[in-house]
Amino acid sequence: MKTGNEQLPENAGTEGWRHEFLEGAEDAMPIVMAAAPFGALFGAAAAAQGLPGFEIILASLTIYAGASQFVFLELYGLSVPAWSVVLAVFAVNFRHILYGASIGRKMGAFRPLSKYTAFFFLTDPQWAASEVRSDGPGLRPAYYFGFVVPLYSLWMAGTVIGVWFGSLIKNPTAFGFDMLLPIYFLAILMGFRKRVNWLPIVLVSGISSSVLSVTIGPPWHISLGGLIGLIVAAFLPLPKGKEERGDGEDG
Repeated sequence: MKTGNEQLPENAGTEGWRHEFLEGAEDAMPIVMAAAPFGALFGAAAAAQGLPGFEIILASLTIYAGASQFVFLELYGLSVPAWSVVLAVFAVNFRHILYGASIGRKMGAFRPLSKYTAFFFLTDPQWAASEVRSDGPGLRPAYYFGFVVPLYSLWMAGTVIGVWFGSLIKNPTAFGFDMLLPIYFLAILMGFRKRVNWLPIVLVSGISSSVLSVTIGPPWHISLGGLIGLIVAAFLPLPKGKEERGDGEDG
């Protein structure tokens, strides 16, 4: 298993750093195409709730967690106590604890400051791309932040556009904007379909989340469903001759 400590090629100076940075930016571009309208949708929805434009933009700058920001908006509109808003956002973002535990051990090439900065920018696609990268040439800061820059920039640009022009879209669902979040997570999920034991883990986690959604209600079904899938993954045996990652083939 790669840990991100692998040696860089001979041209690992400025040119090597630039090469990995551009690779990260290139890999981020397909995700950016979804992140920008997603950010615009958040900006428009927040403006419709009556939040000032400055606060909306500041939320995207400092929270940078799309799903949690939408949860906040939904609860804000219900005028619930502040503690329940914080608790709901924590429940939705609990998966990031699992993300951090997963890639943190693969950040051997990161210095402490860059590592903790990287965790601020840890999103679902960022985690997925980092996992894939660690399976190949190794995860290093240049690639990681190359992925960050276009994704974060376009998310913010989308938010600003949504704040300014969102009121022009009277019915976002008519354009299918309500499907952006499910498609976004489905794309990340399918990116791991070649991993060992992927199907049983996904089925158990998905069914558990559905049952929990009906019984205890959102948003806890998200985190608990993920934890149940994690427990199942820990107990499932690996097929003989196969590594923990991949489908038995190198890379």
